Amino acid sequence: MKLERRLLQVAVALGSLVPIGAGVAGMILGPSMVGDIAAPQDISSHFRYLSGLLAMIGLIFLCSVPRIETHGARFRLLGAIVVMGGLGRALGWIEAGPPGGTHRAALIMELVVVPLLMLWQARIARATRRK
Repeated sequence: MKLERRLLQVAVALGSLVPIGAGVAGMILGPSMVGDIAAPQDISSHFRYLSGLLAMIGLIFLCSVPRIETHGARFRLLGAIVVMGGLGRALGWIEAGPPGGTHRAALIMELVVVPLLMLWQARIARATRRK
């Protein structure tokens, strides 16, 4: 179980680098991060705000790593936020057509990887409580 816990910690630490990196890049680059877009100031402001939220989600996931087995509620809340964002992205796919490759990869993270990490964290937490 110690090895499995360590593997989960590594997976979450590595996975958290994605929203942290994307969030910080979005805060700095604004909408131009996703291509050559001339964005009005309001869209730029909103994009940077959402990027800041994304970065913080990643940082909070990362802060959960040291005692990952004790952060079930935090993990579920963050996971629910990420999944909801993924559902929004999936709706965009349905409405506007398929996004580019980066956004497809993000969709996999949001609707597949994060739910699997949530289940894995719950398994580790249950096993730890039994001991």
